[in-house]
Amino acid sequence: MDMRLADAARTGNIEHLHSLGKNDPLILNRAAVEGGQTPLHVAALADQVEFTREILKVRPKLAEEMNPDGLTPWHIASANGNLEMVRELLNLSPQLCLSKGKERRIPLHYAALKGRTEVLKELLSACLESIKEVTALCETALHLAVKSSHFEVFTLLVEELKNTNRVNFLNRKDAQGNTILYLAVSARQYEVVDFILNGSIVNAELVEVNAVNKMGLTAFNALSVFPSEAGDKEIGDILILAGATTMRIATELPEARATSDPASKICPQTGTGLWGLQILTLKLRGILKHDRNNWNEYFKFKKDRDSPDSVRSALLVVAALITATTYQAVLQPPGGLWQDNSGPLNSTTNSTTSNGIFTQSHKAGQAVMANINPISYIFFLFCNSIGFFAAIQMIWILTARLPLQLELRIAGVL
Repeated sequence: MDMRLADAARTGNIEHLHSLGKNDPLILNRAAVEGGQTPLHVAALADQVEFTREILKVRPKLAEEMNPDGLTPWHIASANGNLEMVRELLNLSPQLCLSKGKERRIPLHYAALKGRTEVLKELLSACLESIKEVTALCETALHLAVKSSHFEVFTLLVEELKNTNRVNFLNRKDAQGNTILYLAVSARQYEVVDFILNGSIVNAELVEVNAVNKMGLTAFNALSVFPSEAGDKEIGDILILAGATTMRIATELPEARATSDPASKICPQTGTGLWGLQILTLKLRGILKHDRNNWNEYFKFKKDRDSPDSVRSALLVVAALITATTYQAVLQPPGGLWQDNSGPLNSTTNSTTSNGIFTQSHKAGQAVMANINPISYIFFLFCNSIGFFAAIQMIWILTARLPLQLELRIAGVL
C-alpha cells in the first residue's frame, strides 16, 4: 500500500485522500490488488470513522479484503469495540458480518473474545443468524466468551438464545467435544455454572449436565482432573443438585441418586459432602484409567492447542535434564572410580583386587569400568557423549535470539 495513503488513513485526512485520488484515480484499486493492509484496515485500527465513510463511497469492496493476519476491517472494528465504525460497515451490508477470517472467525466471535458488549448487541440486531456460526475449532461465540472470562457477554448471548428459542445451543460441543458447562467448570467460573444451572433465564433441564467429551469426561470429572481450591465445593454442589455424575458414578453409587438432598449427605470418613465422596471414589478406584489410549492421545502435542512458548519451555526442561544427567554420568561412571593407586604408575603390570579380579595398574580417580572392561566403557562414553552434545545443541537452538544469549553460551561451554 502507498505510504501516503496509509498516512492519510491513520490520521483521517480526507482532503489528502481526495488529493491522492485526483492525482492517481487507481490508487485504491491497487491497494486492493496488492494484498496486505488496505487503507480501510488502517482506518479501522485508528478508529477513523469519517475516513472510513469516504473510502466506502469510492471503493466499498475494500470492506471485504483480508490483511495478512486473516482479518477484514469488520473483524478489527469489532475487536476494538468501535461501535460507530461497526455501524458504518453495517450500513454497507449487514450480511458482511458473516465474513469469515482467520480460523473461520466472524466479527461476532472477536466481539465475544474481547468483551465488546455494545458491538455484540449491534451485530446480533443486524444479523441474528451470526450467533449460529462456529470457528474452525467448532467454537460458538458462547465458547469464546467463557474461555475469555467475559460473563456479561455470555449472559447477553444466553438471553438472545432464549428469546429465539435456541437454548439448546448451550449443549454445542467444540472440536474436543467440550460443552460450555465443561469449560466453565474446568476454569472454575462459578458464576457461569450457577447462571446455567440455577439461573432464571435457562431451564436447567435443557442443559446436558452429563455430556461426555472426546476424552470420555463429564463436567463433573473436571473437578478432579483439574484440581483447584477455588470454588470446587460450591461448583460441585451445583452439579450434584443438577444430576451430574462422573463417568461410572451413576452405576457404582446408585444410592447417590436416590437421596432427596444429595449435597447435604456427609461422608463420615472425610467429613465432605457427597460430591467430595464421589471425587474421592473416582480417584481411589482409578475410574479415569479405564481408557489409557485416550489419555495418551490427550497428552500428545497438538498444534492447534499447544502454543510455541509452552512447547519450547517443555523442551528446554527436558534438554536441561538430559544435559545434567549425562554430565553427571561422566563424573560418576558405572562401577565408580578407583580410590587408590595400584602398581607403578607407569607400569602395565597386572594386579588383583580384593574380589579376585585381575586388573591392570591404575590411578586413583580412574574409572573402574575403564580398567576392567575398556570396550564397554568406550561404548558407554560414546553413547553418553551423543546424548550430552545433542541436548546442548537443543538448548542452543531453543535459546536463539533470547536476551543474554552470548553469556548463556559462554556459561554452557565453561
